[in-house]
Amino acid sequence: MNGILLSLDDPAIGFLHQIGSRMAAADPFHEVLGRIVEFVSAVVKCDSCFVYVLENKQLVLRASKNPHPEVVNRLKMPVGQGITGWVAEHRQPVAVASHAFKDPRFQSFNELPEDHYEAFLSVPILCRNKLVGVINLQHKQPHTHTETEIRMISTIGFLVGAEVERARLEEENSQLSEELESRKVIERGKGILQRDLRISEEEAYLMLQKQSRQRRLSMREVAEAIILSEEIKRAQARVASV
Repeated sequence: MNGILLSLDDPAIGFLHQIGSRMAAADPFHEVLGRIVEFVSAVVKCDSCFVYVLENKQLVLRASKNPHPEVVNRLKMPVGQGITGWVAEHRQPVAVASHAFKDPRFQSFNELPEDHYEAFLSVPILCRNKLVGVINLQHKQPHTHTETEIRMISTIGFLVGAEVERARLEEENSQLSEELESRKVIERGKGILQRDLRISEEEAYLMLQKQSRQRRLSMREVAEAIILSEEIKRAQARVASV
């Protein structure tokens, strides 16, 4: 059936059970997206599969069947731009059998070889009718996607929406917690510099920033080194006083 795997032994048929069983697993964001790429590529044989996730009103390329470390997590597009943006805006699938790059909605980024692929299928990822992201499939050669293929990929988009949103929010919360902890460490390191060197808060911050650049370390790592040095001094002072 034009690329769809229908054998009961094939992984594509088992994807419904796998998705259902994974919904409660609370896997990390990148693992959830990687699994979606795997499922989709098993359902419809394709040369490329991308997953874009809606973040801060932009679609961010977050997962790819083919390795693209230079653009994954970096490539962004606004909703409404390109075929992907059109699908996100209208929450409807789009299938182009050939010459997808000539479609008036197509947006080329000149960074992906997939920009020159012939066939294109794009479906929205939804959670309670809220846009979460977009799944794209591309073929090097012309390919007419059947109604069954389109419905199957669209169904995946519906089924994984809640899981993608959960994983995205967890990653976002984790990043916020990490940023808060980093600020606390930097503030503490800055305070030690202010006290020991009798300099202003701004001067202490600039010193941390300069050391960060020179040593090719994050400001948090530099601050942690200052804090560690302070703790060692205190421990030595306690030993000397005994």
